Amino acid sequence: MREILKKPPVPKSLRFLYYNRLGAPALWLITRRWVSKLVGRYLDGRLSRRKIKKYVKKHGIDMSAFIDQDYKSFNEFFTRKVKPELRPFDFDPNALCAPCDGKLSAYNITDELAFNVKGFDYTTETLLKDKELAARYAGGLCLVFRLCVTDYHRYHFFDGGTAERNAFIKGKLHTVQPAALEKRRVFTENCREYTVLDTDNFGTAVQVEVGAMMVGRIVNDVKSGRFERGQEKGRFEFGGSTIILLLEKDRARIDDEFFINTQNDCETVVKCGEKIGERFFR
Repeated sequence: MREILKKPPVPKSLRFLYYNRLGAPALWLITRRWVSKLVGRYLDGRLSRRKIKKYVKKHGIDMSAFIDQDYKSFNEFFTRKVKPELRPFDFDPNALCAPCDGKLSAYNITDELAFNVKGFDYTTETLLKDKELAARYAGGLCLVFRLCVTDYHRYHFFDGGTAERNAFIKGKLHTVQPAALEKRRVFTENCREYTVLDTDNFGTAVQVEVGAMMVGRIVNDVKSGRFERGQEKGRFEFGGSTIILLLEKDRARIDDEFFINTQNDCETVVKCGEKIGERFFR
């Protein structure tokens, strides 16, 4: 039985930034990329190591699940590697696997290329800034994996295949917490990077990594060439963030519970490598 998360209460800080007009100037400043880059420089330095113990204690992180090492900075700790045996991939070619740890929401893409998240209409064209590519996903699936600060922040390829091309889109850096998603079109305002994947079993998919507040860097190690199911694709540095997976029509079926939970304004917790659906047979 998968864990289901209901809508969390809005933290006071986010209520001020996103629900109070007085917070608008602060929101404008804190969502600038240069602010996240400045914080990132500190988190890359040795002085930031002193934050690690307090962070682990505050968030109740089980460090036994991760490969033991001497972290040289907070960012090195934040992008820590999980023990491979704790994130096994389902290698059945018919299994659709989660590319990361996260809170999953599932949406059908209409024939008009639209999908609705938290009351906002999005389109694949505004997400990708590529009309021809976006059109391929009419009637397909949009899977949104929201990562929290305590999650494993490396992501992997959900299937084997070839990376056809990679693109980066400049933008702001809003938080991806539900409070912000209800007030802004975060996924098309934030900076993001996507890779077109010609997969072995699920057609041509697009994996989009969306940056978030205080996540100044999306680090993709594989941007072209052959990749294998379960291979590490990249990582997010400090903060929570999101991965969006676009699948073509009639390429995959996902478990009904994901749609039901999403419609009930809930998210479903999944782990990297976990089977979340299967290949669609025509």
